Amino acid sequence: MAEAAPSTVHLVGAGPGDPDLLTIKAARLIGQADVIVHDGLVSADILALASPDADLISVAKQRSRHSLPQDAINALLVELAREGRRVVRLKGGDPFIFGRGGEEVEACRAAGVAVEVVPGVSAALGSAAQAQLPLTHRAASSAVSFVAGQCKGLTDQDWSGLAGKGRTLVIYMGVATAADIAEKLIADGVSPAIPVAVLENGTRADMRTLRTLLADLGDMVLREQVKSPALIVVGEVAAHAIARDVWNSLPSVWPEPFEGRAFPSDEGSRTEGRGFDRLSPNGVRGK
Repeated sequence: MAEAAPSTVHLVGAGPGDPDLLTIKAARLIGQADVIVHDGLVSADILALASPDADLISVAKQRSRHSLPQDAINALLVELAREGRRVVRLKGGDPFIFGRGGEEVEACRAAGVAVEVVPGVSAALGSAAQAQLPLTHRAASSAVSFVAGQCKGLTDQDWSGLAGKGRTLVIYMGVATAADIAEKLIADGVSPAIPVAVLENGTRADMRTLRTLLADLGDMVLREQVKSPALIVVGEVAAHAIARDVWNSLPSVWPEPFEGRAFPSDEGSRTEGRGFDRLSPNGVRGK
């Protein structure tokens, strides 16, 4: 009996969680797959789109704890493709934004296995849209940078010039190191009074958007019991988000940039259903 010809491995971006944000191509490939190798952050609603006959293999990763090391994931994708099965490697967000998709593409190429990348809505774009937080804004920011808070030691990363006036810094995987991140940015010259938004569970029904000052970031993450997945957005654009302001826990003497300013707010900040459907643009909850 002839061996099956190797199939194509599809690296598919699952977006930040809401299945309505999948691309049409992503949804089609998920439904047609024989086997789906998925991250832990892929929502149950998205996995439910798979065929009942498909094998679902979780390769969930948590900080310092991986169910499979990356080399083993790479080898698994190659092995499944060589069996002739329709393989979807399903990743939260976009495969090429802190998803290690580049390594998996290189492994497939090196093994002579065809590979295709299907982009997804990144966590930053989806979460910011949900919170109505513009990552760029003509009056506040003409540049945006994405960094990882734990891929390498913070001391090994040079973030100089990425945050501050006229710039937006989006930090992935920064919850566990939030206090160190704030200290690093302030040491680099970023104002302790710059607005910071934390976007937890972006685009999901239990999303929270919290806003404070950079100086309070580490304490706020502990105080509000913020959990991953969450993004940290540093910059004046955070002032435009619909968010719950949590700086009341800070001392009563406020830095000059925040005196007399009003920000869009969402009391409670947790959404009802998906999105901020019941919020008007000025943050007032509709009846």
